[in-house]
Amino acid sequence: MTTERLPTELWVSAHLRQLGQQAIAAYVARKGDPRAGLLILKLNLGAPGCRVLSQSRDLDGELAWLPAKGGELLAEAEADAYIARAVQRDPDLWVVEIEDREGRHPFEGRIL
Repeated sequence: MTTERLPTELWVSAHLRQLGQQAIAAYVARKGDPRAGLLILKLNLGAPGCRVLSQSRDLDGELAWLPAKGGELLAEAEADAYIARAVQRDPDLWVVEIEDREGRHPFEGRIL
């Protein structure tokens, strides 16, 4: 069974506009495959650190997010190193950094 999906570039762009409307700073740190690249979110909470979420699917095939390092807050350098390793494994990855002290983001899907 196949499901129609928006191209990654369009999907990311729409969500970045949504963040802009909420006055939440966000930008594309790295562009991957414009049609089918997966996404990594770097949620920068400021002084407390960063949380990194990788796009995934749950057992029902629904969009979900896998937290890096068990969801713990990481120093920014540690988050960047984690992302760099992921990009080495999958050069089609997109990376979006969101700067929000509450760690909010508009992307649908639950955190596993």
